[in-house]
Amino acid sequence: MAGQIHEVIKRLSNAFRKRFEDYKGLYLFGAYLDGKEHEDEDIEIVALFDIEDKSKREQIWPLVGKIETELEVTIDLYPYTEEQFKADEDLYDEVMQEGVFFNPLGIMEDK
Repeated sequence: MAGQIHEVIKRLSNAFRKRFEDYKGLYLFGAYLDGKEHEDEDIEIVALFDIEDKSKREQIWPLVGKIETELEVTIDLYPYTEEQFKADEDLYDEVMQEGVFFNPLGIMEDK
């Protein structure tokens, strides 16, 4: 996995783990799975929480924006509960077919 992607995952996981007790991990999917940089592509990530609501999103976006600015990347983040994620069938199917899961410590795991 490219160094930049690894750094994005590490920083997101650290920030979410410190801020949210209910953070469950994240899935990386899309173009960046090949480990290469893609100039015109966003880094696509699904982050899982026990609770996902407006209050949490208001806390998430500044964290994501800070990482985007520091690393000069664009992150397309989907914050979901497990139930919301499964209900978004098209996204869920895509992520389950090709995505890679990282636990709350930012360590890659088998699905």
